[in-house]
Parts: sequence; C-alpha cells; structure tokens
Amino acid sequence: MPTLQRLNTADPDFWSSLEVLTAWEGVADEAITVTVREILTEVRQRGDDALLKYTYRFDRLDAACAADLEIPVDRLQEALAALPSAQHVALIAAATRIRAYAERQKLESWRFTETDGTVLGQQVTPLDRVGLYVPGGKAAYPSSVLMNAIPAKVAGVPEIIMVAPAPGGELNDLVLAAAAVAGVNRVFSIGGAQAIAALAYGTSTVPQVDKIVGPGNIYVAAAKRQAFGTVGIDMIAGPSEILVVCDGLTDPDWIAMDLFSQAEHDEDAQPILISPDAAFLERVQESINRLLPGMERRGIIAASLNRRAALIQVQDLTEAAAVVNFIAPEHLELSVENPEALLPLIRHAGAIFMGRYTAEALGDYCAGPNHVLPTSRTARFSSPLGVYDFQKRTSLIHCSPAGATTLGRTASILARGEGLTAHARSAELRVAFDRHSSP
Repeated sequence: MPTLQRLNTADPDFWSSLEVLTAWEGVADEAITVTVREILTEVRQRGDDALLKYTYRFDRLDAACAADLEIPVDRLQEALAALPSAQHVALIAAATRIRAYAERQKLESWRFTETDGTVLGQQVTPLDRVGLYVPGGKAAYPSSVLMNAIPAKVAGVPEIIMVAPAPGGELNDLVLAAAAVAGVNRVFSIGGAQAIAALAYGTSTVPQVDKIVGPGNIYVAAAKRQAFGTVGIDMIAGPSEILVVCDGLTDPDWIAMDLFSQAEHDEDAQPILISPDAAFLERVQESINRLLPGMERRGIIAASLNRRAALIQVQDLTEAAAVVNFIAPEHLELSVENPEALLPLIRHAGAIFMGRYTAEALGDYCAGPNHVLPTSRTARFSSPLGVYDFQKRTSLIHCSPAGATTLGRTASILARGEGLTAHARSAELRVAFDRHSSP
C-alpha cells in the first residue's frame, strides 16, 4: 500500500521540501524535442504526403489520400443518434451547462467619448478558425470536446477543426457525438505532433488554424510549444493536480476518493491533502489503504500516490491558505465548514470547489466552468480556458481635431525625447490643424 509523504509546516525545511515536491520539469527531453522538430518541419514542407506517412507509422492507419482522413459530418450525427439514452441525456445536459456558463464570459465591444470629441474604445472579434486536439486510442474524452469547442462557438468562431487519432482506424463514438453536440465543423482522424503541424501550417487537405487548444501526450505538448508563434495555443499543460484543504470534519472516504479522482489520470498526477488535524490525516491514509484495492485503475493511482502525493499538516486554515497560494493548484477543494470565509485568502488556483459536497469530478464534466486549467504552479499568472481565449481585442482611437492637437503636443515631446523625430513630426503636422480644410 502507498504511504503518502508527510510534511509539516512546523518543520524547518518545510518550504524547501514543498518546492521539491511540486516541481515539474517541463514537457519533453531533448530526444523528444528533436523528433517533434523533424515532424513539424517535414509536414510544413511536404504537407499531406508527410501527414500520411506519419499517420501510417504511428497510428497504423493506411489511407490512400489525405482526404480519406476526414470524417464526414454525417458520421458525427450518426454517432450521436446511436448513443445509449443515458449517455445522450448526460452529454446534452453537460453541454447545456457549459454553454450557459460560457455565455456569461463573452466580452463585448465598448467605446467612450472624451470632452473634446475624441473617441476611444475596444472592438472585440472572434478568431477565424480554431483547431481542437482530442486524444484518441484507448482514451475517450468527450468532456474535452465540449469544454474546448463550446466556448469557441459562444465566442463566435465560425470554424472549428477537430483532430483525433484513430489507431488502426478505430473511432470513438462518444467523442464523435460530443463533436456533433458542440458544433465542430470538420474532423480529421490524425494525431500526434503531425496533427499539430497540420493545424499550425496547413496542408492541401487540413486548413491552417489561428489557435490550437486541447490536451495531448508529451509529443503533442512539445509540438504545441514549438509551433507557438506561427499559431496560438491554449497552454502547455502538466500532469493533473488536486489540492484538498479540510478542517478534519469531512468523511475521510470522500477525501480519499477525491485524491484518487486525479491520481487515476496518470502516474505523474499530484494529489495533496492539507489539514490542521493530524488525526484526520491518519484517517485519510487508512481510507486510502482500504479503498485502493477496489479501484479499477489502482496501479496508476498507487504510482501517483507514491511519487508525488503528500499529506500536509498546518497550524490552522489561515496557514493552509498560504500553502495553497505557493502551490497554485489546478484544482482546489475547500472541504471546510465555511469556505466563503477562506476564499478571500486564496489568490492562486485554477478552479475552487467550495464545501464538503462539491467534488472536483463535477467540474471535470458538467458543473459548467471550464476544466481546462493551469497546472504546474502556472495558476499564479494564468486562468482557465474560456470564451475570452477565442476572442481578440482591438483598440480603437478616433481623434477629433481638438484631440489631435492636445495629444499631438504630448506625443511630440515624448517622441523627441526618444529621438524618434518622424514620430514627432507625424503628430505635429496635425497640431493646430486648419479645421475648415477638411472634416
């Protein structure tokens, strides 16, 4: 049975130990970086031919031409119609909640007029085309389809191109059904770094996109990092994380299962529990030992618990908040009597699940807020994926003649101070402009 690492804020080396525990070494080693660079370069130069080669090599999918890699839109609707009733209802219910939450995030254009008639503002427009990467093979993530595609549609993105590997030609109907529900426009059965390259650079068959979103393996993450600049990306995601703060009064079985819920993602996932109650930490460890043998993914969970998990004892909940802010977790559960009182102390977290009854798993599927969240302490400066990630903001400036004079004088002084005389003279030409010569 795994014995979770124990840390105590009273220990002199606590903060250095915590830093070691939460450190994550990026997305790829040099060998992976080189391999991905080769794939991106070849797809960029040879287009569909390279895409077909890599799809055959990595996914054992032998297509006669790149057009055969596209899944007809009718196939998505067929998958949706064929779903068992319970799955169909759950998919629609989740999509409805995600869409309702996303609608509240939508940014609108605005402007204001100054006293001299100058107009300033901001114009908000959607991206033209977005690429959505969905993991394939044994994994099936319809929830990722909904979480990535629906905010894009709410933002007004007219075209979403989805890519998902289909090893041996095997397609996942639940993923295809989710694409139908979310309004995905085109789907290609391609994956890996070659799919990222096709989206980033475009081929004769796969259109170039403006931004790529969605999770993937280490090759996908490395490809997104290398393609960034040519194309926008959502983020470089690390392993899944859950941090639970508990006052010691929640059922320890609940807490153990919450830790399991993220540990089962992969061996590098990080589940952490913080409590001021040492006896409660012991009870959670006992629950882990008792419940783990009955878990379907117990091997993965055990590896995660052994590698990166911890039980942390703090003096009180105020100190717990300080530890939370250092870790800046992807998922934070405040399993305490009064989570509202603790909330103002929390500055860094991807998503906060408040109260004893709010399991993090609800956020993964259907609560409404997006489950694409910053990991690896990046919640210190990053936010969850949302509608705003699919909208651009353009500044608007419309000077009146009076405004051109006032601003021109200020700009002239600053430009000459920088030695940029063309800047200064451009502004000066409009100072004291003859208002009768033109509007």
